[in-house]
Parts: sequence; structure tokens; C-alpha cells
Amino acid sequence: MGVAANMKRDIRLAATWAIAALAISLPSKALALENFDVALGKQATDPRVVLNNNIDLNRAKNLARQAGVSTNGGLGRYRPENSMHGPATEAPFVDNGNGTWTFTFKGRRPDSSVYSIQTVVTVSKDGRQVNVDYNGPIR
Repeated sequence: MGVAANMKRDIRLAATWAIAALAISLPSKALALENFDVALGKQATDPRVVLNNNIDLNRAKNLARQAGVSTNGGLGRYRPENSMHGPATEAPFVDNGNGTWTFTFKGRRPDSSVYSIQTVVTVSKDGRQVNVDYNGPIR
């Protein structure tokens, strides 16, 4: 290898290291949220607790969204707000402290960009109970 080839390789290697260092050093909202214990309302230390809580919360979010869609006539007639499709920790929920989460979200007709329906669904943390508490005009 000539001097020019070595320099090219060194420059590529330096650029790779710089990008990796930048990616590692930037704070990540996703990393912060994945360590949040939704049951206790604080940072979790046990990775098993973090994983179980996020799986349970995500399942509950999906069940709440599906209940809202079903109650409003299906996807051909209703679309829930985008937060019900994203990360569970960013969904509009409240931990009721009794083994359930309540999700309060808006919906709209597929041909409209205006949200006109509010749905409130309570889901047990084990996912066995799903109750639509309210479905009607936005309050």
C-alpha cells in the first residue's frame, strides 16, 4: 500500500470513529424512556422490569386503540390519533395505580383531518380486561 492509500484508509477510519463517538454521546429520548418504570413512575434499574413494563404498556396501548377503532365502526370509518401508533410511553395514558391504565385519545373520520371524537379506554395491565369508558364528542 502506498502513502496515499494509507491516508485514505486513516481518514475513513477517523470519520467512522467520529460518527460513532457522536452517536454514543448524544442523549436519546428513547433510551431514557425505555428505562422508565411506568408502574412506579421512576427510572427502573432492573432490565427485566423495564422490558416487562414496556411490553405490557404497549399491549395495553394496542388493545385500547383496537377497542376505539372497533367501537367507532372500524378503520373504514375511524382513525385514532398518531400517538396511539407510536411508542407506548408517548401514548396519552394514566397509570391508575390499581393495576390498570387509562388511555384518552382523539379520533377522526378517514376523510377528515379534524379530530372530532374522544375515546377513553381502561385496560388492565395483564390485558385481560378492556373497557371503553367514554366514546363521543371531544370534551
